[in-house]
Amino acid sequence: MEPIQLKFKDDGKIPNSRLPLLVYKNVFSEEKADADFIIQHFESHNWKNAWKDGVYDYHHYHSNTHEVLGVYSGYAVLQFGGENGEKVAVEEGDAITIPAGVGHKKIEASEDFGVVGAYPGGSGYDIMKGEANERPQADDNIAKVPLPEFDPVYGKMEGLSGLWK
Repeated sequence: MEPIQLKFKDDGKIPNSRLPLLVYKNVFSEEKADADFIIQHFESHNWKNAWKDGVYDYHHYHSNTHEVLGVYSGYAVLQFGGENGEKVAVEEGDAITIPAGVGHKKIEASEDFGVVGAYPGGSGYDIMKGEANERPQADDNIAKVPLPEFDPVYGKMEGLSGLWK
């Protein structure tokens, strides 16, 4: 099943990316949508340095890495691309691959909303908020982020492996 692709342009604060954000709907079945299973699944495709929590309620992005989020409980409305970006409803079993530079923010969520986050190769991550002093360094960082070898959900065969060329 091919993920939904969303593209966002630089809005002056959030750089966004030429690469599409990928939304994978219901890729983890209910019996597999627990946090530990999702962490192991991402790790099997070399997306590591995982954490379990929610999504910040302010616009932010990472200039030094891509990020995947796997929803293991509840539901939320997340906004991608900055203030003028797109609001996307996500729920347990969904995953989202966010290219370096793409803004994201929690708009609303259920009390039990929880996600696993992970990064290609287990990279560390920075947190940028779209402040004027972040650029042009953030733009330089984003340009240097390599394409991952594996899609965090499908591995080498599908997903970003073909869509992010």
